[in-house]
Amino acid sequence: MGIQKDRVKFNVGGKIFETTATTLANGGRNSFFGALFDENWNLQTQNSDEYFIDRNPNCFAVLLDLLRTGELCIPSHVPEKLLYREALFYGLLDHVRSAKWGPFDGNRLRFSRSVPGQAPGDGTAIRAGPHGGCCVAHGSVVHVYDWMLQEHPLINLDYQRVNDVGWIDSETVAVTACERLGRGGGGAALFSATTGELRHRFEVTHEDQVKSYTAGALSFSSDYKMFSSCKGRSNEYGIGVWDQITGKQIDFFYEPIGWSLGDADRLQWLHNTNCLLVATLFPRKDNCYISLLDFRDKNMVWSWSDVGAPATDERRVRDAIAMEESASMCVVNEYEDLGFMDLRSSAGSVRWCSRSRLMKGKMPEEPCYPKLALHEGQLFSSMNDSISVFSGPDWVLTSRLRRSFGGSICDFSIGGDRLFALHSEENVFDIWETPPPPIT
Repeated sequence: MGIQKDRVKFNVGGKIFETTATTLANGGRNSFFGALFDENWNLQTQNSDEYFIDRNPNCFAVLLDLLRTGELCIPSHVPEKLLYREALFYGLLDHVRSAKWGPFDGNRLRFSRSVPGQAPGDGTAIRAGPHGGCCVAHGSVVHVYDWMLQEHPLINLDYQRVNDVGWIDSETVAVTACERLGRGGGGAALFSATTGELRHRFEVTHEDQVKSYTAGALSFSSDYKMFSSCKGRSNEYGIGVWDQITGKQIDFFYEPIGWSLGDADRLQWLHNTNCLLVATLFPRKDNCYISLLDFRDKNMVWSWSDVGAPATDERRVRDAIAMEESASMCVVNEYEDLGFMDLRSSAGSVRWCSRSRLMKGKMPEEPCYPKLALHEGQLFSSMNDSISVFSGPDWVLTSRLRRSFGGSICDFSIGGDRLFALHSEENVFDIWETPPPPIT
């Protein structure tokens, strides 16, 4: 880079600051200060001796020190919310986040804080946002939090129970519920994460007629497709596919003859194989179905079922997740036994590994069934009030996250370099973060 070493003077709200072009360049091309440089990273001079910025000088001092040292030191007289607002103006929010916590590592996660629920009773789901925030589904509402954990206006579905939620981007949340969500003919819609306003409804059409349906599990692909399990009024099941941008229905996969997709509990898009994992789990019944659907030729390319397993079998699947790098799938039962299946084999046999038996005998009357997540080569599984982390090619248990407050974990999610764990009691959720790396 051809960065000049010239000193630069700013007048921020009447207070004078002096720094160098090198320090400003640390803000990056997309920052406010990046606009002061040309394409060769040379400082563009102006006629006056200083740049005037009509913003808060105390926050500017903190952010300028962050660019100089990489450390974030917030004086007691500077409100954090004010600092974050100013960081957003200067395009330095990512720098602030990086200074507060480091890159995600399940083995180094530390408890940060708990957020009390806004409503009594059990929550349905928690989903981490792409930039460190989250949303929590409870009954017919969705509570949305930004990365500062400030709550935005509610997403309210007018007494329709929320089945699943997901982030399209940092400003848009997808919600599924029963039919006629948002006064339309379908059960899936997009809402503003900031205002809670309805942006778009997704319809299902068949033979030129709009069909009413209940939408369930959600998944998204990198080419802006949205997938949702759908249930019609006559208990017909399928997977709907829509364009996230235009809202148009792209495809619909009806359950094949001789096989039931059921009301899917989990969908997962596999980028490398262009297939969709569909897991229909029956927590209160005796069997489950897992399949891979190829939408290019409307074909089920892989399937597995525990139908016909012995009635005394304690390995009922409660969650499933595909691991593309190893062409395998991991499942978990109610005792936190992990099972592995080879997606290249049509037999679909399970190789069970008992990682830790935390419970013996029968499950509680209202248990929180275990959940699975895969993030940056680490496997996570919740059980009761803790989350186990498995690492390495043999998926060795390497750490466990546990908090005693809030009861059992009913759902958890990873995103924006944070892990969010939703507890069963009054929607309390915990935030886990990786400490920032040491400054050298």
